[in-house]
Amino acid sequence: RQVKLLLLGAGESGKSTFLKQMRIIHGIKFEPELVKEYQQVIYQNVVKGMKVLVDARNKLNIPWEHSANSENGSYILKYDNSMTLDTRLFTHYAPTLYNLWKDSGIRRAFERRREFQLSDSVQYFLDNLERISRVDYIPTNKDILHARKATKGISEFTIPINNIPFRFVDVGGQRSQRQKWFQCFDSVTSILFLVSSSEFDQVLVEDRKTNRLEESKNIFDTIVNNLVFRGVSIILFLNKTDLLAEKLKSGETSIRWFFPEFSGDEKKLNDVQTFLLEYFRSAKRDPRKPLFYHFTTAVDTENIKVVFNAVKDT
Repeated sequence: RQVKLLLLGAGESGKSTFLKQMRIIHGIKFEPELVKEYQQVIYQNVVKGMKVLVDARNKLNIPWEHSANSENGSYILKYDNSMTLDTRLFTHYAPTLYNLWKDSGIRRAFERRREFQLSDSVQYFLDNLERISRVDYIPTNKDILHARKATKGISEFTIPINNIPFRFVDVGGQRSQRQKWFQCFDSVTSILFLVSSSEFDQVLVEDRKTNRLEESKNIFDTIVNNLVFRGVSIILFLNKTDLLAEKLKSGETSIRWFFPEFSGDEKKLNDVQTFLLEYFRSAKRDPRKPLFYHFTTAVDTENIKVVFNAVKDT
């Protein structure tokens, strides 16, 4: 027998990150060629991320702190997104990136990131720029966890746990990828449905107008009420707790602006999480079908270790 776990959820909810954690937790090393691949992904995450920030600063009319960075900004905007970055090229960009990230104009744009599309990992990499831009840099597990690359198609990974093969199936969450989901619905044991809980104030990459949480709930609705999954346990991961907590502290936004029915304390993590849980739970039409849930931070190995131990038993 085997256990088949299907990872579902909208784009950028943390499915692939969870799968990477499964490898790390069960001691399956990333092959050298995969690490090399992630290194290029990381380089691209950083340069593309800065390009987005520079562009946003322009559009939001935020002044530069240092006028010299105007030139640095123009230089980064010329970067062609399809260009592969090797170490030599990235170290060439590094000082420019470093100066831009220190500029309060870019920082202010970053604080307003919900108004445009910026990957969650950009801050982590820019904060670690000095280490990442060394010539002998090799990505750590933590770096690999933060590396963001949209999943196209279906990726699978089997890990033997207590002599039982656990087959994890990760599918792309972007709208264009979802028609591939039903190919994986065969003989599923459990569905892990991931939600980026920090996205209550963001819109989709795909259409730039739909609220990301709403999209997530609509997908969840189709899964949790699907008769195909009558006997399948569905486990809801309200993910990115770390980013949610940070967002609530920032004072830049409020859940009430987007969900006026929220009646708790908008600065209290617990209140917001309780609201989000109920928001998703209300989609479930069969009162007898149990819904398991966890508040998670997919980039935090210790957190996922604890959560996965609980999941194994559901």
